[in-house]
Amino acid sequence: MAQPGRGHYKIFLGMAAGVGKTYRMLQEGQAEKADGRDVVVGILETHGRSETAAQAEGLELIPRRQVEYRGSVLEEMDLPTIFQRAPELVLIDELAHTNAPGVEHAKRYQDIEDVLDAGVDVYSTVNVQHLESLNDRVADLCGVRVRETFPDSVLAAADEVVLVDLTPEALVQRLREGKVYPANRIPTALNSFFKIENLSALREVALRQVAEEVESKRLVTPGEALGTREEQLLGDAPPAVAEHLLALVTPDERSQRLVRRAWRSAQRLGGELDLLYVRPPGEPPRGEERQRLEELRRLGTLLGSPLVEVEGDDVVEAAASVAAEKGTTYVMIGQPSPRRGVKRFQESLADRLLQRLPGVDVRIVADRRSRD
Repeated sequence: MAQPGRGHYKIFLGMAAGVGKTYRMLQEGQAEKADGRDVVVGILETHGRSETAAQAEGLELIPRRQVEYRGSVLEEMDLPTIFQRAPELVLIDELAHTNAPGVEHAKRYQDIEDVLDAGVDVYSTVNVQHLESLNDRVADLCGVRVRETFPDSVLAAADEVVLVDLTPEALVQRLREGKVYPANRIPTALNSFFKIENLSALREVALRQVAEEVESKRLVTPGEALGTREEQLLGDAPPAVAEHLLALVTPDERSQRLVRRAWRSAQRLGGELDLLYVRPPGEPPRGEERQRLEELRRLGTLLGSPLVEVEGDDVVEAAASVAAEKGTTYVMIGQPSPRRGVKRFQESLADRLLQRLPGVDVRIVADRRSRD
């Protein structure tokens, strides 16, 4: 439910380009206009699809503004004009889009937040592979690393998420008929991202994501889950205990995968996630390590999970201290490297954590690339 004074947010989610997200958004926009509402199109990406362009006929389109960047002129959504126009509903395509430097925000989903805060309803579109927490999963399934992502919190905060579904076979047929990409791009698409097995996997991910969103909105609050309302009023209901996850990260390229998996686990458990890096004493990160830590910090910020940095020569003792402070119930670590030499006879990190943190679950996140 939208907050008082804030616009209603509906997102049309699909598994891939061409399933009909924008068409569906325009269709509902037309229906709202027919009911007498003031509707405008903030920005529309037809990608040359005549069916989509035809569906927009009769809707007022806000002209794009031109932005100069490094000698080129780029076109972006005109956010100030939308505010001046002040419609009841604005249709904004492709929420994961990265804006040209020099406009109000770096990403279009941030523009949408401003519009919603102004009390204007927004309909928007996105493909499931742009979700930040699914970045590694999509790369594993399809062999393609999606560069434009958006925080999962955007989808979670939407008042409605509408799945625009199409079978992989039907989407491939649309692609062959030239209804998705121009003719010169079809052969490459069919042999890469638009393989039936890729689309089937993405469809399953999209279906599961929407199911999880529905379930998270259906669930009662933790207080209501324990005891009846009468018991709560009488003060007899036991206090709710939320799960609290702690992911141990290092300046390693595999840690981003660990963070995303840990975040999705936290969402399924209805818990919170903290990230912990234990820095060796007297060894400030430099060069590549420093860059990777900064990337982890940005990822944590994007997902709403802060990176905690502490100095210590014993990872387990440092983790135990932070876990006690945070009330940690789960600890997640990455897959350890094979132990060689005398290290084979030493206790593993997982074993030491289990001994030092009784009652706390310890989970190892596998590195899927090691299967290859």
